[in-house]
Parts: sequence; C-alpha cells; structure tokens
Amino acid sequence: MIRCATLSLLLVLAAGSAGAVDGVMVAGEQAPGGNATSWQPRDRRAFLHPSAGMSLERRMDFRLGDAIFRKLWASSPSSTTASDGLGPLYNARSCQSCHIRDGRGRVPAPGETAVSLFLRLSVPPKTAAEQAQLDSGARPVLPEPTYGTQLQNAAVHGLAGEGRMTVTYVEETVALAGGESVTLRRPTYGITDLTYGPLAVDVMISPRLAPAMIGLGLLEAIPESDIVARADPDDADGDGVSGRAQRLGPEGRLGRFGWKAGQADVAGQSADAFAGDIGLSTLLVPRSRGDCTPAQAECMAAPTGDDPVEGVEVPRVLFDYTVFYARHLAVPGRPRAAEPDVLAGRDLFVATGCAACHVPEQVTATDGVDPELAGQRIFPYTDLLLHDMGPDLADGRPEAGADGGEWRTAPLWGIGLTGEVTGRTEFLHDGRARGLLEAILWHGGEAAAARARVVEMSPQERRLLIEFLSSL
Repeated sequence: MIRCATLSLLLVLAAGSAGAVDGVMVAGEQAPGGNATSWQPRDRRAFLHPSAGMSLERRMDFRLGDAIFRKLWASSPSSTTASDGLGPLYNARSCQSCHIRDGRGRVPAPGETAVSLFLRLSVPPKTAAEQAQLDSGARPVLPEPTYGTQLQNAAVHGLAGEGRMTVTYVEETVALAGGESVTLRRPTYGITDLTYGPLAVDVMISPRLAPAMIGLGLLEAIPESDIVARADPDDADGDGVSGRAQRLGPEGRLGRFGWKAGQADVAGQSADAFAGDIGLSTLLVPRSRGDCTPAQAECMAAPTGDDPVEGVEVPRVLFDYTVFYARHLAVPGRPRAAEPDVLAGRDLFVATGCAACHVPEQVTATDGVDPELAGQRIFPYTDLLLHDMGPDLADGRPEAGADGGEWRTAPLWGIGLTGEVTGRTEFLHDGRARGLLEAILWHGGEAAAARARVVEMSPQERRLLIEFLSSL
C-alpha cells in the first residue's frame, strides 16, 4: 500500500509538471474548455451544446451542422437527392447513430447488431513495394484484398452486408490492496457469415468504439510545437514514458484524432468516417462506393448519389457545416472541481503518474483558429501522443506510424458523463472496461507503473481517484 509519507513525496515531485498544488484547485480547472466551456446542465444532453461565445450567425451554422450530423442517409437512386448515396456497404445511416448524443458508442449486447463498435481490417506487406508504400506514408495500412479496411455489416437493398462481428469474453479477477478485487473481461473478436468469400489468412483485426465528439476543435487548435515538445521516444528522461508523435502521409502531418492518431484534423476525421462508416464520398475522400473493393462486383456496380456538379455525395457546403459542428461541440463545465474529495483524487491522479500521458493542461493557438477556440487555457488530460500500452491492450495491427501496441492518449474531459450521455459506461478502444477502475487496470506498457500504484492504493485512495475522474 502507498503510505502517506511516500504519497506526499510523490505529490510534491509531480505537482510542478502538472501545474497542480496539493489540495488547491488550479485556476481554470472548472472550465476545461476555457471560455468555450458549456455551462448547460450535466445531463444526457451535456455533449450537444455549442462553444460558448458564438455569434448568432455562427450558432446557426452550428445548428445546420447538427442537422447533417443527425441526417439519416438513403440509398441511391432516391427522390431525396440531398440525402442519398448511402453505402452500398455501411455500418450506420447517420453520424449520430455511432456517436450517441455526441458521446461514445456502445458495445452490442449478445445477439444485437453492432453499430458503433466495428472492426478495422488490414494485411501486412508481402512485397518490397508494399513495404515502401507504408514506409513513405503513401498508405497508412494495406486493405484486406476482399473486404477493404473496415467490416461493414449492413448494405443497401439488393446487397448483403460483408459479415458479422462476434465478441466473446473471459472474466479474470485482479486483487487490489485493502482486500478489494475487480473482475475484468478479456474480449476475443471474430467474423462470421462472410458474404464475399474467406478473409486473407494473415488479416489483422482491430475493434474500434466510436469516441466522444466534444472538444475536437480545441484539440485541433493546440500548437503542433507544444505537442511535439512533449514527445520522448527514447525515454531520455528515464521516467518510463516515451510518447511518440504520429506522422501521417508523405508530408508527415501530425496525427491528433482517432484511437491511433490516424487523422491530422477534424475535416480528415469527418471525411474518413463518412466514407468508412456510411459509404459517402466527399471532396477529401471521393470514394462514392465507400469501402467496396474490386472483389465485390455487385457493390462496385451499385448506383451512387454523386452531386452532378461536385461529383461527390456530400457536397462541400454540407461537409463544411458538419466539420464546423464537430469542431464546436463544447466541453461541459465542472461544477464539482473545487470539492475536497475531487481535489484529493486529482492529486492522487498526478502522484500515480497518470498525468505523464494524460497531461492536464494545454493552451490553444491564438492565430489561424476559430475565434471561440483561440488562446484558450484548456484541461483535456491528453498529450495526443502515441504510447505503448502493453500486450493486454495491443491489437497487433499497425496504422501509419503506430505499431500494434501503441495508442494515442485519449482525452479524459467529459469522461465522468459517459453513463449519463450514452446510458452505458464502456471505456477503452473496444469498450471492454465497464467502469473507470477497470479501464485503469487494463493499462500496461508505459502505464504499468501507474497501474501498479493504483493496485497498491488503499480503498479510500482509489475511491478518491475515481471521484476525481467522475468529476471531469
């Protein structure tokens, strides 16, 4: 167990880097999104509000983006030409279907069709040319030859979905100091009912749960130099944490979004989701048949909903409204930030080493970003870097510069509202953790030492730690 004297020493050592003072609220902690923070009620609609301080005109743009985010798309041809182009293969008919009330997705119940949890697919390189494509950044992954880069379990009328994801769990118990224990569930994923023939024998599969949408524009506005300055790929300071910047494409753009930081900006993330999840083309990703492959002849022959002028299914004006909406979903305020138990839990969070990756504080750029997001002191609890999370969380599937054991540090703001917003508390990239303590106990690799400190805490210390996280 961590003794009081040891814990106090850890707090003193950690306080400087995190900006926290033992037991004292840091100025601004209660407003994690800076002046853009939403002070609407922390209820099931808490993630649906726009950045504070918007003009009436920009709030109208936000509402238009909201309508497109909720829009149910139809297959082509359709009389509703502004809403057609779905698929031909897809996982959901709207953005909101995956991001429930703009929060996280849900793990499907037994027998339920998966919507907001899906499987990424790829294969390892077999030739020097394929390896060169990956090394140069020309391609982030090599698609599975028949099924592409994502398993789509739904299809438009006349076609069949590609297959069905299966997941089974084995429970295992972790003993904690103080006589407590926690039961974890270890998932195994598979694919059945394949429509287009067998998968490649060397296919790599990775489950992905839709993340919360809040604060994306603020994360996008953090200066690249600030993010890169925190990287320590060789662990030069010897603290056991060696975050790496994800680099994308031949230009080496900094990755910020997605579970493995596979997208550089909100626009790219949105375009990729339109194509992969709904089967809609944009000017950034002009694939009007989504993730169909040449091996799927009926899919490739299906009609599209391309706009006659722009040649894509989501014209620029609709896409821009959607991106604006995604950038401006506000982070909820923290009315409990100054409570003694919350502050004590925050100090424990820092003392255990969690703040080495989940960096509490950042400052957004003053130039080149939307006015509501500029120059804000924010508290996202992320460094946006890649970290080795150990074998238990490894998916074994590289993506761009991230290897099969690395994940981007997930932002923690709003995490305490997950159950209120989505009706479920399922965490990590595949939703295996049914609560915050379970999520911590799955951490390994660079987070192994922090996890060990949580295991050795007293029950009261763990309660305070969770109290803090629940306040975010």
